[in-house]
Amino acid sequence: MKKLVLLLAFLGCAFLAEAKTNPETTLKTSIPTLKDSVVIEFGKAGRIVIMVESLADFEKLKGMNINQIIAELGVQENKATGEVTLVELRKKDGTVTEVVRVLENGAETEVRVGRMRVFVDESGADTKVKFESDTKREDNPNFSTHFNLDFGINNFLQKGSFPTSDQPYATKGWGSWNVGLNWMGSQRLSDGLRWNFGLGFQWYNFKFENRDFQAVRGRDQIGFVERTDVTGVKSKLSASYLTAMTLLEANLGKDKDKGLRLAVGPYIGYRLGGRSKFVYEESGRTLDRTEKINTGLYLENLRYGFRGEVGVGKHLTFFSTYDLNELFQEGKGPSLNPITFGIKLLNN
Repeated sequence: MKKLVLLLAFLGCAFLAEAKTNPETTLKTSIPTLKDSVVIEFGKAGRIVIMVESLADFEKLKGMNINQIIAELGVQENKATGEVTLVELRKKDGTVTEVVRVLENGAETEVRVGRMRVFVDESGADTKVKFESDTKREDNPNFSTHFNLDFGINNFLQKGSFPTSDQPYATKGWGSWNVGLNWMGSQRLSDGLRWNFGLGFQWYNFKFENRDFQAVRGRDQIGFVERTDVTGVKSKLSASYLTAMTLLEANLGKDKDKGLRLAVGPYIGYRLGGRSKFVYEESGRTLDRTEKINTGLYLENLRYGFRGEVGVGKHLTFFSTYDLNELFQEGKGPSLNPITFGIKLLNN
């Protein structure tokens, strides 16, 4: 019976809230002249008031069975959770638009309808009622989508090690930025296991440690030329890719917001552009000058490799990528495999 009373009161709150959010809704109020009333009291504070306007209405009321009315509501209880479904409103196509549910846990009762909830706590001397107009988002939905931003540092591996400083293409960490903008989908496979997949744009920048060397496009291959006629200020090589990736993610912690997450999977990208940039200063000039050369002719059009992620908590995620193929076409440049270390921002 408490469920029925809570339901009637809650539906009244829901209707008033809908009227506030939709000003065009007109509330019609009528005050009939009541002849008599029937009051049914139960429990400590439970009460049902039935208004009748005539003796004929009262005679009809005597023939009604309150237990039959409650039984005909079609109340269904979930044996596992104790949750009771009172009302389901459905569209013509069969989809559920709003569900009214009641969940009782000892002296605590929760009533939910749509995006609103009422909590009733009778564990203390006084009954406490709490109202929420918006439900919390599900922590671990079956499927979700989101954008994230990669920000990292690029380098090369040459035969398993980083190029030494005497090599003209040795990179400098500060300035060799990797920036990626990704749209990702995430499908839950089981508790603690998800399949992530998506598309993104990646921008690679390799800033040379020796700023006097400039990457230029030769007749048959890319070359690294030392500029002795000017003083180098900045020299770098850049490339951009459209990349598709897929990862299998495992959550190793019981708490989804604080646990350790591991993810690994392959990616493949198609090159959109590539060029070298050389900034220098000339004797007698106060302003720096810049030369940009299209070096895309000798860059591989496809890149593929593996990506790994380590996440701590819900929002902190570190990532690393390694290209299995070389940056330059075979025989057109040094044998270099790009590698990236960074952090993923705007995660979930």
